Amino acid sequence: MSASVKLKEELRAVGLYTLFFGAWFSAFMLLKVLILEEYQIRFSGLSAVFVGALVLAKVVLLLEHVSLGGWVARQPAWVEVGLRTALYALGVLVVLLLEKAFEVRHEHEGVLRALAGILRHEDIPHVIANAIVAAGALLAFNVFSLIRKRLGPGALLGLLRAPAGKVD
Repeated sequence: MSASVKLKEELRAVGLYTLFFGAWFSAFMLLKVLILEEYQIRFSGLSAVFVGALVLAKVVLLLEHVSLGGWVARQPAWVEVGLRTALYALGVLVVLLLEKAFEVRHEHEGVLRALAGILRHEDIPHVIANAIVAAGALLAFNVFSLIRKRLGPGALLGLLRAPAGKVD
């Protein structure tokens, strides 16, 4: 496979993954906006949604190629989905905590001190909510990824486009 074809495939995958995560995070942001509007609090974070979706898409694209080992390969598919989701979600939580620590480093006179006190910070519920939403997105992504691997590319979309018909 030529380098340009490989690059085109990777760009397409990053684009599709970014759209998936962007839609998921946009729905969450809309919920935030609607809830905060009730208290007349303005919230905007569209750029954070896009950047977060793009970063997560690229990370997931890389991690999809990481083998979880022979033991996982011999287990039912839900084990790999669950394990990948848990590992990716833990990574997201760590990154969000590091990001928050970096953000508040001036209040604590350094990143290490900020990390030590980060779980007591007033924004931690927000950070945890973002991590939960990302974990949900990752779970859905990993389930769809499993379906794509087992049925082939485009099979799920083909099933959804076909007439429902009657169930036997």
